[in-house]
This record gives sequence, structure tokens and C-alpha cells, in this order.
Amino acid sequence: MTVCNKQEIRALAQAHGFELCHFTRPHIDTMHAEALARWVDAGMHGGMDYMADPGRQARRRDPASMLDGVRTVICLGMRHTPPAYTLSQADAANRQGVIAAYAQGSDYHEIVKPRLKAMARELDIRLGAHAQRVYVDTAPVLEHALAESAGLGWQGKHTLTIHRGLGSWLMLGEIYTTAELTPDSPASFHCGSCTACIDVCPTRAIVAPFVVDARRCISYLTIEHRGFIPKALRPAMGNRVFGCDDCQAACPWNRQMQAPDPDLLGPRPENHLPALRELLALDEVGFRARFRKSPVRRAGRAGLLRNVAVAMGNSGHAGFVPDLLVALGDDEPLLRGHAAWALGRICPQGDRGEISSRLRYHAELEAHAEVRIELDAAIAQLTDSEET
Repeated sequence: MTVCNKQEIRALAQAHGFELCHFTRPHIDTMHAEALARWVDAGMHGGMDYMADPGRQARRRDPASMLDGVRTVICLGMRHTPPAYTLSQADAANRQGVIAAYAQGSDYHEIVKPRLKAMARELDIRLGAHAQRVYVDTAPVLEHALAESAGLGWQGKHTLTIHRGLGSWLMLGEIYTTAELTPDSPASFHCGSCTACIDVCPTRAIVAPFVVDARRCISYLTIEHRGFIPKALRPAMGNRVFGCDDCQAACPWNRQMQAPDPDLLGPRPENHLPALRELLALDEVGFRARFRKSPVRRAGRAGLLRNVAVAMGNSGHAGFVPDLLVALGDDEPLLRGHAAWALGRICPQGDRGEISSRLRYHAELEAHAEVRIELDAAIAQLTDSEET
């Protein structure tokens, strides 16, 4: 066994692509545990039923339950490239879609987890063999609370972890180990009275400091939510088709933040403000090829194209009408329904009679109840507009 101090472990982390490496005990303080309970009790987890599962909640509150004999949690952070555009530039690109910065490159699970495992194997050599487990986002782990207690960064009012020098464009991972390492001091809070993240949220999902109602959050709606997006929230989604960076982009701690070097999660050029028309034209084979090993795969073709139809409806661009008419015949009910909604918003005055007829034709054939509701609503909107 080789003696290994924390600075050597941090150097090891750096070699594996993690700029941040901090240490804490396997403990969640009462404040974070109670906040989780209140959030779930209020139903703010939406359709993420796994967040409300009592067993998984108990494991989140007690990190020691994740590994017998765990003594230390090593919290690590890997930066990703910030968006290559400002919020105003993203909004102005209304014929293009916005994909969250972290999802413009390779799936972070496939990048971060193997590096955590490789680092854990090297720790066994340096510290002596210990029981260890690595986690990246998919296990019942309160990673932001652990990161805060480890001193990696504080939890901002948007609930994400902010590092004083590197901002919040971070992917987090943890190594649970039975090795005993001295914990770092907890991070201090540096948001002050700033409410930039709260003020900028398009759907007002940050309902209070440190409280995000997933049911209103664009990231949840475009990724995790599998059904029809509530109509009241669609206009505020703008052209966000997978995730949303608005709260982070507005954060003063992210001003002038540069891309990491090397950038292990580097964005793919085709995911930088992709053309909405190109996305809507993707069939299942094309979707899988375009987003191979990409986080965007999580939404599925139906979910992504649903989001694209909403973005088209928000664009004000009548040139999308032919594309949306084609989408009315798609096999996916989610796409058909949201395409109808979009047509009701962007159809030019002179074409409303013809488009209403096309919608009525599809309504007569439609077997899906929610799609029929969307078609009827679009027909009513176009008819009312035509009459006035």
C-alpha cells in the first residue's frame, strides 16, 4: 500500500479529466433532507415517480446506505463547454432549436463513469484495496448536497452547484469509498441577494430560492416528460428543444467562462442551434443516427419532435406550415398533436380556410383522444381568426 494524501488524489482526478475533487463524509444534513421531502410532498417531481419512491428517498437521505462501511465520498466535477451564444442570440434564432450545452456533445454518462471507475482502480493501488462504488446522476444520490458539504461548490438558487472560480457548467460524479480521508470544509454561499436565475426562467419554474417545480421546468418538459406539454407553458418554451440553460446563462458567476481544455464533452457542430426543419424531418433511423451516444436520445424521437413542433409554433414563421402538415400524418400521437397546435399559431391569414379543411380531414381519421382535442382546438383558433 502506498501512502496517498489528498493533493495526490486531486492530481489523479485531474489526470482523469476532473478539474474539481473534494472530500466529505457520507452524510446529508437535515436542511437538504427536509427540502427533498417538502419538494416530493408538493408533487414538484412531476412524472419522475422514482423521486417519490420511499426506499429511494431513504437512500438519498442516508448516503451510508449506498455502500457498506463507506467512510468518505469523493465529489468530482468535470466542466463542459458553455453555450456559444447569448440568451438574446438564442431567442433570435427562432428557426433553429436550442439544445442545452451539456447535451450538445457525447453522453456524459459514457464519458464520466468510465473515468470514475478508472480513478477508483488507481485509488485501490495507492490506498490499498477498498470497497468502492461510483455514481453519475442515475442513482439515489443528492449530489449537489454532497458537493456543497465537500466544499466543491455551493447550491445556487436554481439548485445547481456553483464553483466560485469555474461557475456552474459542471457535470458531477462521486466515488464512495471505505477509505478514510479527511473531509474538506463545506462551501460557503455566494449568491447574496441576486435573483438573476429566478427572474430569467421563461416558465417561472424556480418558484422560490432553491425550489424548482419540475412540472414547469423546460428541462423536465423537454426531456423527462413523456406526454403532451401543458398548453399554458408551450409559448414560454420558445425554441428550447432539449433542456434549457437560461438560469445558468444569466448567472453572474458564469460570466466570460471559457471552455475547458481538453473538452471531454465537446459539442458537436450539428447540435449548435440546429435547424428546426431538419430535426422535424428525422425518422426513427435518422434520429438514432443523428443522436448516437448523445444525451438527446433520452427524449426519444417522439419527445424531441414534439418539442420541435412547439418551437415551430413559437417561431412565428409561416414557412414551417408545409412541414407541420406532413407531421400531421406521423405515426407518433405526440407529434401529430403538437403539430396541430403549432399550425393554429403560425398559419397565415390567407391560408386559414385551406388549413382548417386539412385539419378537419385529419380530425375525422384521428383515433387518439388527446390528438383530436389538439386538432379541434387548432380548427377553432383558425376559424375564429378567419371570422374576425
